[in-house]
Amino acid sequence: MKVVVKIGGAVAGDAAPMVLELAAEHEVCVVHGAGPQISEEMSRYGLRVEFVAGRRVTSPAALVLVRRSLVRVNARLCAALGERAVGLIGDEIGLPAEHVPGLGRVGDPLPSRPLAIELALAQGLIPVVAPLGQGPLNVNADDAAAALAVGLGAGRILFLSDVPGVLLGGALADTLAAGDADRMLGSGELQGGIVPKVRAAVVAARYGVRAEIGATAVVA
Repeated sequence: MKVVVKIGGAVAGDAAPMVLELAAEHEVCVVHGAGPQISEEMSRYGLRVEFVAGRRVTSPAALVLVRRSLVRVNARLCAALGERAVGLIGDEIGLPAEHVPGLGRVGDPLPSRPLAIELALAQGLIPVVAPLGQGPLNVNADDAAAALAVGLGAGRILFLSDVPGVLLGGALADTLAAGDADRMLGSGELQGGIVPKVRAAVVAARYGVRAEIGATAVVA
């Protein structure tokens, strides 16, 4: 079974053991973010940090820092995973994305199965993908992971971050139905970094991919 694991930038160095455990039995593709690193770099260079619905507003200058941060996190994660890891930068392997108007150099990823990922999996390797779309465009890592899960025909997608799952009323939810997720996303009940994770998990679940945000299963 193919498994896509999305790793947040905040936990990139700590997620390797779980990825390797999964890779002992499955074909695993990793997609990672670099949110904290990008924000730190932007602040250091005096660029405004702004998000709209979980997507980072990205000027051409900010895109340079986005790429730099993603490349650094990619290298660190590959080092943690060891010799089976293959670092891949999305726009260099043909990751398709549609430009999102009003946000600068930002794109929505499209389901795809890039040849570089397919070849790595066929060779028993672990592709580690930085989420830049063709353009280049800055692509949210959660959305990129879901698009790849759908395109690759993955059986499971797992979102790993510095939160244990989806918190509802202060309690960790075991399951979250896609319809309830739509309602909460529309009403603004969910806020912050969990928004793109839930949005992406719902997309994957509706395409038949088993989706989990930490300990919370998102079901269609």
